[in-house]
Amino acid sequence: MMDFSLIAMQLFSGIALGAILVMAALGLSIIFGMLGVVNFSHGAMFMVGAYAGLWVASLTGSFWWGLLVAPIAIGVFGMAVEFLLIRPLYGRSVDDPLLLTFGLGYVLVEAVRIIFGSDGIPFPTPTHLRGVVNLGIGYFPIYRLFVIGVVGAILLTLWLLLEKTKFGLIVRAGARDPQIMRVLGVDIGKVWLLVFGLGVGLTALGGVLAAPMRTVNPEMGSLVLAEAFVVTVIGGMGSLAGSVVAGLVVGIAVSMTSLIAPEMAQIVMFALMALILLIRPQGLFGKSGAHA
Repeated sequence: MMDFSLIAMQLFSGIALGAILVMAALGLSIIFGMLGVVNFSHGAMFMVGAYAGLWVASLTGSFWWGLLVAPIAIGVFGMAVEFLLIRPLYGRSVDDPLLLTFGLGYVLVEAVRIIFGSDGIPFPTPTHLRGVVNLGIGYFPIYRLFVIGVVGAILLTLWLLLEKTKFGLIVRAGARDPQIMRVLGVDIGKVWLLVFGLGVGLTALGGVLAAPMRTVNPEMGSLVLAEAFVVTVIGGMGSLAGSVVAGLVVGIAVSMTSLIAPEMAQIVMFALMALILLIRPQGLFGKSGAHA
């Protein structure tokens, strides 16, 4: 019989993993939900965010500068991608931006490989976030608790932005009927630009947060892209609440499975996705027949 403290600590590990999955899926969900664009360069943006955070931290000697600067810089890069590459494809087949971002992902991976090499680079955990803390049921890494706290703060801020501000109202209305928003005099192109930048910035932030727990390498985005799509599909395409719930569920499922049957840990998320699709094809929080 398993010890209760072991199960409890594994559950906490699942929540920490789920927090990273939530960050990975949020950007994908926001961009699809608001713009209807399936961003296949999502995993590459996550990877570029990790490298940008590592580079800034190495230049400044501070993890905090990397955590702050990298998401903003990659978010601005995402805005440039939307304006220069994706915007001309609006109104055309949904396959066009999908194929474009698919190719962009490969370009980013190869560019990073040329600049930084193919070998993985460790991202050291900040000194004051190293070690473990006693939670009463066992010892848990301080950095993972930090990640859970940061993701919680980001989710609260994002909810307030989208639900309690004029910008959030415009974003939600624009997702439902952009034509009406244009008639009302709203520059919907500017809104989409900001939304795409926000989605990419959140993805890059997830990359920086995950970097100390994973080796930073050019291929790290491939698994993240698969994980993000699994979480997004389970939660419901375009549903932010669905991304949060599904990310935590998948993280806990993977963590608990690795305790019971480690060889099945990487399969359980795909099995869970298949089960959800059979029972509820639109996902847990998705709307049937709608993309948002």
